[in-house]
Amino acid sequence: MTLARTVLITGATDGLGLALAERLAADGADLLLHGRDQAKLDGIADRFAVRGASRPRTVTADLSDLGQVRRMAAEIRASVDRLDVLVNNAGIGAGKPDGRTRRTSADGHELRFAVNYLAGFLLTLELLPLLRASAPARVVNVASIGQHPLDFENLMLEREYHGMRAYAQSKLAQISFGFELAGRLPADEVTVNSLHPATYMPTKIVLSEVAHSIDTLEEGVTATRRLVIDPALAGTTGRFYERTRDARAHAQAYDSEARLRLWQASLRLTGAEDPLG
Repeated sequence: MTLARTVLITGATDGLGLALAERLAADGADLLLHGRDQAKLDGIADRFAVRGASRPRTVTADLSDLGQVRRMAAEIRASVDRLDVLVNNAGIGAGKPDGRTRRTSADGHELRFAVNYLAGFLLTLELLPLLRASAPARVVNVASIGQHPLDFENLMLEREYHGMRAYAQSKLAQISFGFELAGRLPADEVTVNSLHPATYMPTKIVLSEVAHSIDTLEEGVTATRRLVIDPALAGTTGRFYERTRDARAHAQAYDSEARLRLWQASLRLTGAEDPLG
């Protein structure tokens, strides 16, 4: 496999993000790691350096605050001259440790939709010029096989709220955005793919909520790493994978009108400029 030179991983201080970072560091990647806690990031960077890997650069942001997402993107643009891969991995689950009741972000959006989807949408658009300038580049969305169709008249789930529905609609939004963005970009510039990396890996989110695991972290790392660096996937875009298998997402993700409606709503909710419009 040919290793991409610079890889940004969001949510890299534990779980899949950290395990993926460890694997890519061993491969010799130039890593840029995101988290909310600078002390944690510093400890991880120090540990990688002690093991002989290149010391990763770090960026902090609370993804429930879109202002912090913008600040992080600006910091990245100012600190690196290229970005080969963006891995949108950070997220919160359907229940513990973030609670089962409806909560809102700093910007007033439903929390799971804000953290799991809107933050990645905004970050991707903010970094898109850098990704395109680094062509061929890749965007990898860590989504889920758990998906729920979006009700555009109740996108913030002010009615009929349930944590699992909120989580599942945020994951379908990730995938739908990935399909839409892939269709707007030349595949030789930037590819955009999403995946369900594994089921109930032993992460903080899973163990807090269901207290047991099914798949290993290594299974999730293997599936995600494949989308990051496998040369056989060069030019492959607009796909959803279940682990390493090409799979079908929820039918709404293939509805061009629904995807456009989500794109327009996401621009409005984040205040982002459309870099492709």
